[in-house]
Amino acid sequence: MTDPLSASHEAAGAREDAQVAGLLNWLSGAAILFLSGIGTKAWFAGHTLHAWVLWIFAVLVGLTIVQFSLTRNQPRQKASLIVIAALLFMYLVASGGESNTGPLWFYVFPPLLFFLTDLKTGTAVLLMCCLVAAIVFEFPQLPFVGAHYSYDFKIRFFATLAFESIFCFILEAGRLKARNELVELAATHEHAARTDELTGLSNRRDMQQRLAEEFSRYQRSGHHFSVVLIDLDLFKKINDVFGHDAGDSVLRQFSGVLSEVVRKTDSGARWGGEEFLLLLPNTSLLQALTLAERLRQRVASTSFVFRNQTLPVTLSAGVCSIANSATLADLLKQVDLHLYNAKQAGRNRIAPRVRQSEDGMTTST
Repeated sequence: MTDPLSASHEAAGAREDAQVAGLLNWLSGAAILFLSGIGTKAWFAGHTLHAWVLWIFAVLVGLTIVQFSLTRNQPRQKASLIVIAALLFMYLVASGGESNTGPLWFYVFPPLLFFLTDLKTGTAVLLMCCLVAAIVFEFPQLPFVGAHYSYDFKIRFFATLAFESIFCFILEAGRLKARNELVELAATHEHAARTDELTGLSNRRDMQQRLAEEFSRYQRSGHHFSVVLIDLDLFKKINDVFGHDAGDSVLRQFSGVLSEVVRKTDSGARWGGEEFLLLLPNTSLLQALTLAERLRQRVASTSFVFRNQTLPVTLSAGVCSIANSATLADLLKQVDLHLYNAKQAGRNRIAPRVRQSEDGMTTST
């Protein structure tokens, strides 16, 4: 049967992705403004090359926004921003920026990096960038290095950067742990709200939502579906004779049989008491009748045992297709009437009945 939480988890993931995308676009827009502004300041200060480099980086950041708006590829957007930020900070360390203040912008990198990646990847990229910065500091004679830093500046820079990086790592690890705990807690509560505690099947509330969604799909695309309303025969007698613990055991055992018989695309729910409802997407009436009959036979041939006692368990079921109903309420009303007819006809049967004609064709009556 289908997972009761998969659809809601997908929706939650989509909402989270949309929030992250919005934040990334906001950060990219802020970066463009900063780079453009500082580049303009450098231009008027006579540092034309520095200004052009900053403007180019601003354009590159703008291209990540355009790329995401066209492809909606968030991993590529994150990777592009990391590469651009790493190259920018390496340039600022190597060139010194204005008045050798370029390395100070490196402090922006650790929190940005841990936000855009996981802890392991972020740590690896950060260590690689620190290695490049150490090479620049140690070998100022390299052709691409245009700045000289004092020994005290180098010590203080790496000490404060290490402190910030460790602090960001601890904060991000704590945030991720808290987030995962909240997600697990929300999933537990959602599962409890949608699941029957005794049988582990969907509850009535969840099935009603599934029925509404399937009916909307039918109205949009015309994909037929059927429902099966099941009642365990003389269940009250089991409770009265063998006790309520025996009745609970029968309900659990029956839910196990039900899960084995139905298809993965089908949904089963405890509709109330000893009643169960099956939702069968893309299923005609005859197909639903065949599945219900197979389930009836399987239950009739299964030994339901409680404390070494075999309990008499059979089922009656009503079957109805949306093709024979105008509304969802009408569908549920008809399937309930079919269940009533099955019980009135002697129980341990399906209504309407399935008949095999002489030419091998299956029909319902």
